[in-house]
Amino acid sequence: MQDKLRRFKASCFQALAHPTRIAVVELLCAEGEVPVSRILEQLGLEQANASQHLSVLRARQIVTGRKSGNQVFYSLRDPILGKVLQLMRQYFESHLHESLEMLKGMETDGEAPK
Repeated sequence: MQDKLRRFKASCFQALAHPTRIAVVELLCAEGEVPVSRILEQLGLEQANASQHLSVLRARQIVTGRKSGNQVFYSLRDPILGKVLQLMRQYFESHLHESLEMLKGMETDGEAPK
């Protein structure tokens, strides 16, 4: 069972392993269900590029699509993914702060990087 869970986690992280796909997920977290046209506009993407990224996210069941007339609307399958991304931001900020403090200490000790 643990192996299946690890594979599931790896699959999710693989799907999110591109900045554009993370940007799409963040947009959907912030705005809820949105039409593809808004994704293109907000993120400055070309249709073909957006389609490729949305296809990866759909295949991994991170987003769901709903067709209405001639428009397709996307939303997150589960909003908890927004919390995961927020935790990653906190992780980044924590380590950034730590690195900046170390750099300040190096400068104080006369060991500033060249």
